[in-house]
Amino acid sequence: MNSKIKKAIVLLSGGLDSTVVLSICRNLNISVYAISFDYGQRHKIELEFAKWQAKKFKCVSHKIFKIASFGGSALTDDIDVPVNKNIEDIPKEIPITYVPGRNLIFLSFAAGYAESQNIEEIYIGVNSIDYSGYPDCRQGFIDKFESLINISTKKGLEGKKFKIKAPLINLNKEEIILIGKKNNVDFSKTCSCYNPSKKKMCGICDSCLLRKKGFENAGLEE
Repeated sequence: MNSKIKKAIVLLSGGLDSTVVLSICRNLNISVYAISFDYGQRHKIELEFAKWQAKKFKCVSHKIFKIASFGGSALTDDIDVPVNKNIEDIPKEIPITYVPGRNLIFLSFAAGYAESQNIEEIYIGVNSIDYSGYPDCRQGFIDKFESLINISTKKGLEGKKFKIKAPLINLNKEEIILIGKKNNVDFSKTCSCYNPSKKKMCGICDSCLLRKKGFENAGLEE
């Protein structure tokens, strides 16, 4: 491959946000090395969608890393996923669907893989507007982790600095969906649900409610 072609790691969960990030990268003609994680999540169907999206957007490669279940979360333990009637009912505190250290671990894997492939840029679909209040989806976390990997890796110390890019971090769900629509994302091949039954989303978890409202505001059907 031509070394002048821009390359990036994209964390691809198979959800709406990460798929839109993938579409942004491909729209910029970036050669994408996608990575996903099997961490015992109850919504593992998202990995099938990640495979589909990686193929559609012609990623250079797509690796799925299998890691031990974290526990302590409704997404990985036998704990009921919270449901609400509408977005206004979603509690303001960090919910039980928070997976301890998830993005910290995912980005550590991404940094190691990026260094092994001589890639500087890492893209992640975190969002701090229409989200569930997770602490590892905020700009402060992204900035601090970027600084950390640049002082703790050979690449960083030799001056080839890593850059963690979160293009959706200040966008609401409507704006994210409209970008995806423009970039020809097939949203039917994404999973936002925390508790899907086979390939059918529950429609009442926090993530489903935020997704539904985003499509309504964008004037689009899912």
